[in-house]
This record gives sequence, structure tokens and C-alpha cells, in this order.
Amino acid sequence: MLRVGVVGVGNMGFHHARIYSELAREGRVELIGVADANFERAKEVAEKFKTRAFADYRELIKEVDAVSIAVPTSLHKQVALEFIENGVHVLVEKPIAESIESAEEIIKAAKNNEVVLMVGHVERFNPGVLKLKEVLDEGLIGKVVTLTAKRVGPLPPQIKDVGVIVDLAVHDIDAMSFLLGDKVKSVYARAGSAKNPLELEDYAIIMLNFGDATGIVETNWLTPHKVRTLSVVGTEGIAELDYITQKLVIYNHEWVKEAKVNVKEPLRNELEHFVECVEKGAKPLVSGEEGLHALKVAIKALESAKSARIVDV
Repeated sequence: MLRVGVVGVGNMGFHHARIYSELAREGRVELIGVADANFERAKEVAEKFKTRAFADYRELIKEVDAVSIAVPTSLHKQVALEFIENGVHVLVEKPIAESIESAEEIIKAAKNNEVVLMVGHVERFNPGVLKLKEVLDEGLIGKVVTLTAKRVGPLPPQIKDVGVIVDLAVHDIDAMSFLLGDKVKSVYARAGSAKNPLELEDYAIIMLNFGDATGIVETNWLTPHKVRTLSVVGTEGIAELDYITQKLVIYNHEWVKEAKVNVKEPLRNELEHFVECVEKGAKPLVSGEEGLHALKVAIKALESAKSARIVDV
């Protein structure tokens, strides 16, 4: 049975531990333990999910076959490399790293050590997104012209090392690339810091050039309530998706249809996929290279916002 662990049990890591504990009860994995620099938090989560707590994540390295890493972005490289270099399969939360160079180091190490590296772009596993991918691939709304995403909400207090583009916009950058089966060619962005105490950008509008289609991402930490939507316009109709409810509605000139979506927690789908990839030695749906592309676009968007010009990716 696959032995798994979680490093970093703040908001996202808590949910990784929760789902691994569910999989453990189903006999799919063995949850060896959770690690966090805040040992009291680690003990609290470990007690809730009936596993062991570690103050030092290095104590988990020899105990597990696979690990979820949900530490602050600036620590992704350090923690991921220690597990990878010891032959442990790694799921690192998005974004893959804080810089392109760090991401490339992680990818190279995973290849050299022949371990599975997966990046936690959870919207790839959202049943609404997967159904929308089917709709687009079947040509139900014709040729895609534009994709417009809105991903806004209050500032998460735990995010202190990156701004809203690298933390939030990467979700839609990756989702749009996935839906189109294409990479971003160039990017233009406007962004700024209105209320962020660390003066990191807390609002942005990003325009993504895919060549044949254009993506627009609106994101901020200023809106008091969470909104996660995506609208795709095609030559024969439009599709409207609510990421949160997973409701997908398709419109054309003659009718309105709501797609049948088998609603399921995206993170559960993601972790089941990770476990399966490790067990079978398969390539994950979100590889290190795909995580790198989303990060690269986000970093180029920051560059564009500072220079007020279009930047090639």
C-alpha cells in the first residue's frame, strides 16, 4: 500500500490530509504523517486524521513513498528537492515554484531521480472544467474566439510571499491552456497594489494571446466574496461555467442547455489521480512542464504590468 504524507498543513495542506485520510479508510493508501513548522498545528491536524505529527518534514522522507507539499511558494524548491533526491514521488501545490529557475531545477531533479512530479493545478480536475473540455473538443460552440475568467475574493491571510497573479491567476492560465490544448504566445497585463500590506499586487487584468484565441483573466483580493467563473465564446455559441458550483450552461441562437456534470470535489479527483500515477508509473495530467508554463506566463504578466508592454512568453 502506498505510504503518503503531507508537508505544510495550513489551509490547502489540511485538505490534502483530509482526503488522504479518506483514502486510507478506504484501504487505498496509508497516511504516515503530516509535518509543519508550527508543531501545534501539525499535532492538531494529525489528531483529527489519526496519523502522526512531525515538526521537521525531513523526518518524513524515509517514511513515505509519495508526498503532497503545501508549504509557502518560496519554500517549494527546497522541500521538493529533498524528497525527490531521496526517490519520493511529489505533488507540489501550485504554483510549482517562485521562479522559472527553481521550477526547472525541480523538473530536472524529478527526471534524474525517475519520480513522478505533479503540480496541483486543481481546476484541471474540476468536473465542470472536464465537461467544458468535452464541449469544446466536440465543437459544440464552434471555434473558440475568447475565454474570460473572473477569479476574485478576499485576501487569504496566509499568502505572504507572492501576489495575486502568481497565486490566483495561474489557475485560469493553466485551465485555458488545457481547454485549448495550446500554450500562451504573449501576454499583456495591468496590475497594482491597492490594499496589500506587503505591497504585492492585489488586482490584475491579464490578456493572453493563444494565437487563434484570446484569454482574459480578471483577478483580485479586493472583492469581499469569492467568485470563480469562466465564459467561453465560440463562433456558434457560448459556454458559461461556475467553477465553484460546477454548473455549465451552453447557449446558441436556438437553445439553452445545462450540461450534465457529475459533481465531485476537484481535490479528491486530483489526489486519486496522483496516487494512480505513482502506482502505475504514469505521466500525470499536470506535469512539471505544464506547471512551469503557467508560472512562466504569470511571471511574464508581472513583467508586462511593470513595463506596460506586451511580453512574449
